[in-house]
Amino acid sequence: MSGAAGCQAGGSERGPRWRRPWKLLALGLLSASSVLAAAPGAGAMSKEEKRQLGNQVLEMFDHAYSNYMEHAYPADELMPLTCRGRVRGQEPSRGDVDDALGKFSLTLIDTLDTLVVLNKTKEFEEAVKKVIKDVNLDNDIVVSVFETNIRVLGGLLGGHSVAIMLKEKGEYMQWYNGELLHMAKELGYKLLPAFNTTSGLPYPRVNLKFGVRHPEARTGTETDTCTACAGTLILEFAALSRFTGTSIFEEYARKALDFIWEKRQRSSNLVGVTINIHTGDWVRKDSGVGAGIDSYYEYLLKAYVLLGDDSFLERFNTHYDAIMRYISQPPLLLDVHIHKPMLNARTWMDSLLAFFPGLQKYRMRVSVLPPPVTSVRGCKFMCLFSHEVSRQVLKGDIRPAIETHEMLYQVIKKHNFLPEAFTTDFRVHWAQHPLRPEFAESTYFLYKATGDPYYLEVGKTLIENLNKYARVPCGFAAMKDVRTGSHEDRMDSFFLAEMFKYLYLLFADKEDMIFDIEDYIFTTEAHLLPLWLSTTNQTISKKNTTTEYTELDDSNFDWTCPNTQILFPNDPMFAQSIREPLKNVVDKSCPRGVSRVEESLGSGPKPPLRARDFMASNPEHLEILKKMGVSLIHLKDGRVQLVQHAVQAASSLDAEDGLRFMQEMIELSSQQQKEQQLPPRAVQIVSHPFFGRVVLTAGPAQFGMDLSKHKTGTRGFVAAIKPYNGCSEITNPEAVKEKIALMQRGQCMFAEKARNIQKAGAIGGIVIDDNEGSSSDTAPLFQMAGDGKNTDDITIPMLFLFNKEGNIILDAIREYEAVEVLLSDKAKDRDLEVENMDQKSAENDSHKQNSEEDTSSSQDVGAVSEEPEEGESSDVPDPDSLSPAHADSDSVSVSNQDSSVPGADGAGAAEPACAPGDSRPQEQTGTQPGSTVNWDNKAQPMESILADWNEDIEAFEMMEKDEL
Repeated sequence: MSGAAGCQAGGSERGPRWRRPWKLLALGLLSASSVLAAAPGAGAMSKEEKRQLGNQVLEMFDHAYSNYMEHAYPADELMPLTCRGRVRGQEPSRGDVDDALGKFSLTLIDTLDTLVVLNKTKEFEEAVKKVIKDVNLDNDIVVSVFETNIRVLGGLLGGHSVAIMLKEKGEYMQWYNGELLHMAKELGYKLLPAFNTTSGLPYPRVNLKFGVRHPEARTGTETDTCTACAGTLILEFAALSRFTGTSIFEEYARKALDFIWEKRQRSSNLVGVTINIHTGDWVRKDSGVGAGIDSYYEYLLKAYVLLGDDSFLERFNTHYDAIMRYISQPPLLLDVHIHKPMLNARTWMDSLLAFFPGLQKYRMRVSVLPPPVTSVRGCKFMCLFSHEVSRQVLKGDIRPAIETHEMLYQVIKKHNFLPEAFTTDFRVHWAQHPLRPEFAESTYFLYKATGDPYYLEVGKTLIENLNKYARVPCGFAAMKDVRTGSHEDRMDSFFLAEMFKYLYLLFADKEDMIFDIEDYIFTTEAHLLPLWLSTTNQTISKKNTTTEYTELDDSNFDWTCPNTQILFPNDPMFAQSIREPLKNVVDKSCPRGVSRVEESLGSGPKPPLRARDFMASNPEHLEILKKMGVSLIHLKDGRVQLVQHAVQAASSLDAEDGLRFMQEMIELSSQQQKEQQLPPRAVQIVSHPFFGRVVLTAGPAQFGMDLSKHKTGTRGFVAAIKPYNGCSEITNPEAVKEKIALMQRGQCMFAEKARNIQKAGAIGGIVIDDNEGSSSDTAPLFQMAGDGKNTDDITIPMLFLFNKEGNIILDAIREYEAVEVLLSDKAKDRDLEVENMDQKSAENDSHKQNSEEDTSSSQDVGAVSEEPEEGESSDVPDPDSLSPAHADSDSVSVSNQDSSVPGADGAGAAEPACAPGDSRPQEQTGTQPGSTVNWDNKAQPMESILADWNEDIEAFEMMEKDEL
């Protein structure tokens, strides 16, 4: 097949219609189902089951979308727990997260092209009319340039793209005259003032009405922005230029990309996380593929696909080689220092890197490209065939993608969702999960790349988990804590824009679609931009740095490029063989393999000493510390204090190792202090119509029943006590007996409240904060302290709810009267059969829900007396004292010189701690017999340590500059 024949162009006023080879490479949709679908043992999913799952996705979308339109529109987002819209300024500030909200009906705009993908053309037509009629882009509000670009500008362009497609088909949108494009152009001009910098990098925020640096703008003083924030503009801005013929948008986006490329670290070819928008200096010098950088890499590759500019591909390949050399440590992707890329910058990963396996499916090594070819109809195009496609190259890309995806899937199987961040030994680092779609995105592209039905089963798991744990009566709620299953009152717009799009496409067949998805490329927000833009309004001169190319032997390409005959030659079980060693990576063992440092050094010098491995009794470790400029001070009480002075290190490299060692030690100290605190608990509403779908984050108590030791929890109906503060004898004991008492915070100690309700016969208690508007969304978790006395007499569980979460229960009581909740250490599964039975019972008589069974169960739970956990019980002068669940460490000290420093998961952890690249599970790193480990917070003030470090860091930076 020749180039011209393989990439035939069709006539259209919009541009050429590309044949499949171009489209498949552009979207990464590699046709492979014919190879692996019938693989022995692969468990191919029937067409009927795929259809049912696709319909289930449609029903889930309807549930989320209809609730947004009913309860939230025209607000930016839906608050699914309280069934109302989130309007910026009317809710407590969530910090930078709120910068995505601009009072422009964000969720509706972000969802436009999803409606068409899901074949909801009538709803799309109605939504477009609402956007045109209702949305105002001239609001006096400061928004994120990055978020507004990918969600709003991208949403308008995606909506316009599918609108003109539907209009051309002749059935829908016949009235449409480019109104969404006009709005996109208006918004584009409102974003342009952010680019008023000497570097061309945009300010991170802009006022939609007053721009930047205007007296009324309230923005323009920032100096830093993230790499992704400045490097994720080219698709939307270039598309806007190509659609409108106005080149300024593409020019500004290209200038920003050019500047980042020029500022890359030349020896490692990596970029940092944040950069100074005026000087170009790297502010954060760690580099990875997660938050802060992720979509910069994505847009380099996709800009090449959409715009055909070779320089973007060259840049991406340069970065990609660096990523695979330094950051990729299969199955992990770990941040490193851009100047010292052999050193890991942190010991945890964030969930945004889940997109990367999907991006690797886009990537095809293209060593050279043929010059533009003119078809018989005169349409110029690039036929993006790879000239030197080899089995090694293709497998080299797909193997780490499969490995990383499988590792992430194992984390999901453990926690039901992907935590916002987790450690290298797969412990939860940040417990939130805002229903991010990146893993679903990678699952979709991996399925298209391999055809392996395994990824259909992965998608099925995602659907089940969303319905089981995130679905609430008014939509889908983000997870506040994946460990407890508690919810957060948010449903971000990207959930509708991306999650349902990728899940539906995963199970859809070609005949299920009303248009060819391969005619479009996905933006980072999954908005659709047509590929014919590559030949439309090319006002930017493109630099072709390719000086030569190799002729392609057409006889080798009688199939779609790339093809699974190359990806998996004679081995349909290839993907499964890669996944198999990772099945137990999270719970039982570490993946076998040689660490990157060991591999690079061979039998040479050993890798730097890590804090988790340090033993004060090991002479070799002490010698290493000395070389790193770290001193040990033996205190009179037997503790050992660590202090580092970079100027005393043997070399600049040793000084950097010492600084990293001390940073790790602080991190371990902080982690252990967190683990000494009680974890959050859950209040789950299990009665009709909630059926366990609403889970509230609750603060624990340092007294009473330890719910972590009672897996069944305490279940019962709730009742408000009199007096409501619970500070005196309960006057309505008949209403409280065998129920969970509700009371208000204030006027006495928590323990006193617990004793009073326990005396009245309550089986548990919930204290609701009296601070109006307080919420677990914006406040740190707190735990209720005792009263400084012996609290062994308190045997019932006590939990604390902030005002907003407490009001959800109170509102439910007002509406449904009988409300049953479950107090537990984490949310419990709700069996569908039980749910149906509960629902039927509720319809018959909401006041008689198996009262005898529930009372008996409650008595059994409430009567259990556990020895209270020994916690802090110091005298507290103020009533209702609260202990923060998270505290910063003030110093680092080891109480015994013969002790080993515990790892991040603490001594005696149930799961093994695995270092990247370990070839076998490590033994538990804990204290030696007869020794104790203590991180004392009085050994040395944090200010003193930081002052020393600042001095050392300055010295180290001077050495670094000299070295460079």
